[in-house]
Amino acid sequence: MKAEQRRKEIVNLLTAKKEPLSGGALSEILSASRQIIVQDIALLKASGYEIVSTNRGYVLHTTPLVERVIKVKHTSEQTEDELSTIVQYGGSVIDVFVWHKVYGKIQANLNIFTLNDVKNYREKILSGKSTELMNVTSGYHYHTIRADDEQTIEKIEKALLDKGFIVSEK
Repeated sequence: MKAEQRRKEIVNLLTAKKEPLSGGALSEILSASRQIIVQDIALLKASGYEIVSTNRGYVLHTTPLVERVIKVKHTSEQTEDELSTIVQYGGSVIDVFVWHKVYGKIQANLNIFTLNDVKNYREKILSGKSTELMNVTSGYHYHTIRADDEQTIEKIEKALLDKGFIVSEK
């Protein structure tokens, strides 16, 4: 894994976790030495991330990343294309949720940051007895997407709109 991708993954992991993540845990997850992780944390701090080192590990207090919730609709066969598009344009898929008329908001964390994450997600869905959450609302669902800046979010939305996945909130 390249250094820039590893640092992006560190931010994603710290953002997704509410409890501290130790340098050893990050080292194991990312297959990098503890010293590399310490250097990456220092570089992330220097670039504006508010990462605090505690006795139990690292915590990200705030993130300069931009988040947006998008409403989409597509078939199960198009799920991989939807998720891959978001990742390929530089975004992450944080969660999926639906608004059910009886149960209200039903939400699940996805934490999809890479194309490999997309592949693993699809394999789990296809190999199990469960179906995607969107199936309880006829394909309509929402994602919280995250990216480095507004321009990246705009590019992701345009790509999804061009593919016919974005649903208007009118």
